[in-house]
Amino acid sequence: MGERLRKLGIRVAETRSTALFQLATKLPSAILARTLGIHINVAVKWQRAAAGDWAAYAADVSQRVSENQ
Repeated sequence: MGERLRKLGIRVAETRSTALFQLATKLPSAILARTLGIHINVAVKWQRAAAGDWAAYAADVSQRVSENQ
């Protein structure tokens, strides 16, 4: 199937990644993992990539403020 799609110019890996990225913006990682049958750590990574890791951002901003004082 993958070979047939490639011959038609459809890039399966890119399409899959785009679909996962979209799902990760809409679903909590636990539901994403359970629904797709992927490990929770993988789902968390997709969600962070899609929505941003706000905890890391806050920690980074906090550290910058502390360094400037």
